[in-house]
Amino acid sequence: MANYYSDNRDLKFHLTHPLMKRIIELRENNYSEKDRFDYAPFNYEDAIDSYDKTLEVIGEICGDIVAVNAESVDAEGPQVVDNHVIYARGTQENLDALRKANLMGLTLPRRFGGLNMSIVPYSMAADIVSRADAGFVNIWGLQDCAETISEFADEAQKQHYLPRVCKGETCAMSLTEPDAGSDLQAVQLKATQKPDGSWVLNGVKRFITNGDGNISLVLARSEEGTSDGRGLSMFIYDRAHMAVKVRRIEHKMGIKGSPTCELVFKDAPAELVGSRRLGLIKYVMALMNGARLGIGAQSVGVSEAAYREALAYAKERKQFGKTIIQFPAVYEMLANMKSKLDASRTLLYETCRFVDIYKTLEHISADRALTPEEKTEQKYYQKLADFFTPLLKGMSSEYCNKLAYDAIQIHGGSGFMKDYPVERIYRDARITSIYEGTTQLQVVAAIRGVTTGAYLKHIREVYETTELKPELENLRTTLKEMTAEYETAVTQVTDVKDNEWLDFHARRLVEMAGNIVMGYLLLLDANRDEHYTKSANLFITSGRSENIGMKHYIDSTSQTDLLLFRNAE
Repeated sequence: MANYYSDNRDLKFHLTHPLMKRIIELRENNYSEKDRFDYAPFNYEDAIDSYDKTLEVIGEICGDIVAVNAESVDAEGPQVVDNHVIYARGTQENLDALRKANLMGLTLPRRFGGLNMSIVPYSMAADIVSRADAGFVNIWGLQDCAETISEFADEAQKQHYLPRVCKGETCAMSLTEPDAGSDLQAVQLKATQKPDGSWVLNGVKRFITNGDGNISLVLARSEEGTSDGRGLSMFIYDRAHMAVKVRRIEHKMGIKGSPTCELVFKDAPAELVGSRRLGLIKYVMALMNGARLGIGAQSVGVSEAAYREALAYAKERKQFGKTIIQFPAVYEMLANMKSKLDASRTLLYETCRFVDIYKTLEHISADRALTPEEKTEQKYYQKLADFFTPLLKGMSSEYCNKLAYDAIQIHGGSGFMKDYPVERIYRDARITSIYEGTTQLQVVAAIRGVTTGAYLKHIREVYETTELKPELENLRTTLKEMTAEYETAVTQVTDVKDNEWLDFHARRLVEMAGNIVMGYLLLLDANRDEHYTKSANLFITSGRSENIGMKHYIDSTSQTDLLLFRNAE
């Protein structure tokens, strides 16, 4: 009997981070629901115990059912029957198990049947599910869409849709179109308001994850004569209307259990969410930030799966009279895999904590005025969340791909065969650095944290000043040296006052910042638990080398070198 929560000490470690007390205090509104709901916690310890028990159940289902079904789901995949999606047998079994355990709607308010969990344990659940089957998390994890309904829809819409999500109905976000991928301002799906005030949708959507979900959030053009983001609004489409047809399911490299659909809307009844014209400007931005956090959790879960498969194989496989884990070429690879896994996970939960606090304060502000101190706190954590989210999505997805690649390499020829799970894990990993905004787009978002000095400020004011055990000070000295080099590199690039030059070096600057941030986070983890000292040592050492290389490249290039790249053919 496998349990993907209890067999991973890192999850409980991050669940009990000191900042969780503040997060839960805010989330539970000083435990005001303890008399209204018998499952609402009455103090911090009770809340953590509730999170722990919920994650234990998720871990058991993932270990005993979801992971067991992963290979058959990958082979069978979903199908289109009569213009609608039929899941693979294993996918349906997974959903049934999680529904039966009441594990849908984890973050939704209790008044709708949810568990009111904070983003940290919800992301842990996504981490666990992704380790079991990266494709399945794209169905289960789209309950994120319900958060957008909870945040922006009117009360009648909340009452109609949110209890359904909590009971196990699935969601989708229908954004992308054949001619509107990353550039969502180009969306053309037409929303028409009828004389009675109701709306209908017409057009085509493409690459829609779980596109035939029960409840869909649809971005559509509601304003005649517009061609940019200001003409777009957000709508809810209910599959019960049966007015949207699945034209086909894409034949994908990986995450095959998750149906990626092309959809045809023909006079599909829909409900406006919030205000007109704010679909892209406000609602999609909130939706995408949550989705990018979700891909961060998915990336970490896939990294965990890749590392465990590689480690197990290296311990068993013998060559030249000994197990291959005894060879330096292999144990070095495994050690670096573990340090990158720990680094991406600590960045994930640091970002989740930032989002948790600012979003919860935002929800509180809808019911009462925030105190001046709370307003300051919300502004502080919102800025951190804005800068850390693209850093997390970009770095964790790239690490996910690297770990999957290395896992295959450790397996050798066997890893190339479908006899071992790493073949599927490798294919599943590839999408993480592409969807919900490619790594290149995450760099575009994260570079603001570089140019505004946001990363540097947080590093200097928070991470550098935290009290450490004496034996860890040498690692902080290295990180301080890396920070000084990073600051110099930023100045070198930004002083040129050339946007193309900044764009050219943006990824290097963002990765330099990421190496320092994750190095400090691992150092702080080691300060709490010596178990993380090894990963902190390894990651900071490799990060130092990487940053030196990137700084050297910046030193060695000039604007005239751009000509070498512009004409790549």
